[in-house]
Amino acid sequence: MNAQVIALVNQKGGVTKTTSCVNLAAGLAQAGKKVLAVDCDPQASLTISLGNPQPDRLPVTLSDMMGKVLNDQPITPGEGILHHPEGIDLMPADIQLSGMEVSLVNAMSRETILRQYLDTVKNQYTHILLDCQPSLGMLTVNALAAANRVIIPVQAEYLPAKGLEQLLQTIAKVRRQINPKLQIDGILLAMVDNRTNFAKDIAALLRDTYGSKIKVFSSEIPHSVRAKETSAEGKSIFTHDPGGKVAAAYKSLTQEVMKIEKQREKSRAGIGR
Repeated sequence: MNAQVIALVNQKGGVTKTTSCVNLAAGLAQAGKKVLAVDCDPQASLTISLGNPQPDRLPVTLSDMMGKVLNDQPITPGEGILHHPEGIDLMPADIQLSGMEVSLVNAMSRETILRQYLDTVKNQYTHILLDCQPSLGMLTVNALAAANRVIIPVQAEYLPAKGLEQLLQTIAKVRRQINPKLQIDGILLAMVDNRTNFAKDIAALLRDTYGSKIKVFSSEIPHSVRAKETSAEGKSIFTHDPGGKVAAAYKSLTQEVMKIEKQREKSRAGIGR
């Protein structure tokens, strides 16, 4: 298996990156995919959202695995990976990961430490999702260097144009210097309150501004209190509120993500002929 590695990135916090990571992972697992979710944020929101309320008490986390790569220590298969009842595997994070960010600054091939870890588990999964921290620091660069796809969740409340420009520049730079395989799947509009014209205007503005260069997913994630409750419960929206509009939106996002994959495979097969 050659895993699709998808990074969910935005240096702005509170844009439903983690919620989208959990629910896309669950959607892919429901579609029969083998999914590993990797928490690349020292705040460990993904780890908590997948049912581990005290990440700092976990015996093994991502910082341990990256530490092993840095020190050339062997990694045993499946080491530190947790299993969630909805069919998602998790490589958790804890606060130690912020120390890893500092260690990376002086490390050799510092941008590829995460990629080297993922290379040890890649053949066991069809999809690896990376939940990135809200910054463009070394850990996020590591995630972009390890991924072949990027999803950018954006809050539909005001246009974070400057932040988005900066993020797109970082992605372009990583593609140019470290990871030519990196492609942007699209911008995901989240927390969309369709009762307001404001949200509709922003959605239209984003499509106008970036739509020619970057796909804006047609699936929009509606604003919902229910979706916020799920992270406290350690479940995905599919278990928490399967008949709701948020579950429907994430199901449609999952299908869009798989469709992009199929289209790329087709065009690659076309090139290969």
